[in-house]
Amino acid sequence: MVSIEEAFEYITAQRPVRVKQHVQVSEAVGLHLADAIVSPMDIPVFDNSAMDGYALCGASDTYQIIGEVAAGSQSELTLEQGQAARIFTGARVPKGTTAVIMQEKTNVEGNVLSLSEIPAAGTNLRLRGEEIRQGQEVFQAGHCVNAATVGMLLTLGMTSVSVYARPRVGVLVTGNELVEAGEPLGEGQIYESNGGSLQAALRQLPVDITAVRSVTDDFEATSRAIGDLLGEVDVLLISGGISVGDYDFVKEALAQNDVEEIFYKVNQKPGKPLFFGRRETQFVYALPGNPASSLTCFYLYVTPLIHQFLGRSSRTREKVNLGHDFEVRGTRPTFYRAKVEQERASILDKQSSSMLHSFAMGNALVFLPPGTHNKGAEVSVWYY
Repeated sequence: MVSIEEAFEYITAQRPVRVKQHVQVSEAVGLHLADAIVSPMDIPVFDNSAMDGYALCGASDTYQIIGEVAAGSQSELTLEQGQAARIFTGARVPKGTTAVIMQEKTNVEGNVLSLSEIPAAGTNLRLRGEEIRQGQEVFQAGHCVNAATVGMLLTLGMTSVSVYARPRVGVLVTGNELVEAGEPLGEGQIYESNGGSLQAALRQLPVDITAVRSVTDDFEATSRAIGDLLGEVDVLLISGGISVGDYDFVKEALAQNDVEEIFYKVNQKPGKPLFFGRRETQFVYALPGNPASSLTCFYLYVTPLIHQFLGRSSRTREKVNLGHDFEVRGTRPTFYRAKVEQERASILDKQSSSMLHSFAMGNALVFLPPGTHNKGAEVSVWYY
């Protein structure tokens, strides 16, 4: 059995194989750039107007209007002292423009423009290269693509980009007692929930859920299912069958499939019977069968490895204050489901490892070592 910190260290010490792939810019959201992006052009490409109004040459309170420039216009209009041109947002300003005044501050009679105030030189002008210069590094390798990144890449004229590929993840659910929701329950049976919970948690990450299967508590069937899935995935999540009961065959089946154990069991509650191992470039987590234990281990230990595949740093623990006195009974460090609001954590009722309702009502896991903890004490939290 390892400590919580040792478990984190074992996982962060892994170096999963990252695969580069080119994808359409619009499909890169949530992924991380595999290569730096260098701008092929100045942004803006030309001096343009930030307002609908009038391009002005010189400082005066009246001007002669000599033309109009719309966005996208190829006009080669040039302004001289005392001249102005009607202009629209994004339009290239005429040569000689010293400022643009918004139309709300003007009055027009015929071709004479009068101003209610004289703008300073450079007002409402977007200058060429003001945001990005040609040859400038726009994004470093490892940058996470978000909606604004997509817009910036399209602004640079890019249609595809090199990113780290989504890891392929499979889920294997074990248990004789499990029945799919919607089917009638027999004596001693329960509805299966871990597979659905894990898939939902995985959908919060940029991964490809390659396969989801279930298997009864039978050694040969379990070993065969593990072998088949390891041929399809980068990361395999197994739910249940990893404890020491007479019908827990997962650990033995993993050994038969040449999965090397990195650690087995973590000194924590819930989620003690956690297995982490690898076979060459593939990784395996055997998660506890209790629903809250399974999700706790997923958020704490699976997510960091997925982030490494994607080239991103993992979310670290944060610090908040405990909203009330609390005593941890027992000898194991414990992760409690909690609701954190305004940087204060309230530990929820019904913390049994078999209970999911408190998980659904909370938004974070609060870590507490054994002992008494007073209201206002600083505690570590992991948001989910």
